Amino acid sequence: MSEFALPVEAAALRRERDKARELRQSQWWKRRIADGVCEYCRRRVGHRALTMDHVVPLGRGGRSTRGNVVPSCKDCNTRKKSLVPVEWQAYLDRLTKMSE
Repeated sequence: MSEFALPVEAAALRRERDKARELRQSQWWKRRIADGVCEYCRRRVGHRALTMDHVVPLGRGGRSTRGNVVPSCKDCNTRKKSLVPVEWQAYLDRLTKMSE
């Protein structure tokens, strides 16, 4: 293997990120963010303030497909980090219990 060749995992990750970039340019994504509402907190932040979040993160085996990306505000996307849905829900449940 050449010293410049990427490991298989890095190459796959790069392909998925490229797919995500293409998906962000699609009419489907533009319609998806048109209402400007975050999938997680349901706040209306405007379409320009939404980011693309992978429900199952790329680093945890997720893919850049329509079924695995949702519009997310920067706050939620930052808090979610690389959590999978079950872990994210547990985090939200803990926050709810703490505020009661």
